[in-house]
Amino acid sequence: MTPGDLLPRPYRVSHRVRETADVVTLTLVPDGRPLPAFLPGQFAMLYAPGVGEVPISVSAIPGDGTLVHTIRAVGAVSGALHDAGVGTVLGVRGPFGTPWRADGPGDLLLVAGGIGLAPLRPVVRHAVARRPDHRLILIAGARTPADLLYRSELDDLSTRDGVEVVLTVDRSIGDWTGRVGFVTEPLAVHPFDPDRTTALLCGPEPMMRFCARTLLARGVPAERIEVSLERNMQCGIGSCGHCQLGPLLLCRTGPVVGYHVAGPLLTVKEL
Repeated sequence: MTPGDLLPRPYRVSHRVRETADVVTLTLVPDGRPLPAFLPGQFAMLYAPGVGEVPISVSAIPGDGTLVHTIRAVGAVSGALHDAGVGTVLGVRGPFGTPWRADGPGDLLLVAGGIGLAPLRPVVRHAVARRPDHRLILIAGARTPADLLYRSELDDLSTRDGVEVVLTVDRSIGDWTGRVGFVTEPLAVHPFDPDRTTALLCGPEPMMRFCARTLLARGVPAERIEVSLERNMQCGIGSCGHCQLGPLLLCRTGPVVGYHVAGPLLTVKEL
């Protein structure tokens, strides 16, 4: 990687979809030379001019040079990115980080909490397109029905052969007739074969820890459980050290980490 590769490349917002009250999905097209192709689970450093830069995972990989990111407004930078309208030019660096390892043999079990569904979305699309002979289970949760992402896409997925979609919310509001409770509840009872299942977890850290423990208790080895971890990523190349988790620099050896590595680290307070 040369110094020039560390400079943000200009990308223009070509499409903007409001997912929830505080979440949007932006499609970005390059204004010039595009970045190398991203893999599911990798992230970009997105720069809002004059505000700052934050890491955002890709939420779709069209394969035509465009980038798709789903962004929740939680701070100054993510808020500026969330509010970017069509035609806005943003800076993009990447791809960074490790991808999901989702091409192995057997079935896939994906568990997502809130915005954690966004980094798993490319895996879902990849599995539906290229792994039709394997079972895909997606358990997704949100605070309320209004906070569930990609509702029409999830409804379509639930009609496909070999795909099982389980949705749950923390609080039922309006005409919701589905499950109410945390994702660990359907995960504890949904049928799957632990000897042929790989599990991918993405969401708040406590959710992933409890889900991993549930999977371990059901017989899924820690080596076949993967989590996507968040820390304060500022450079993307392992130089600043802000994203350190014990021996890991998550911008390089993460964000996707096997639970046999991540599990012991997540038990240490303040690590």
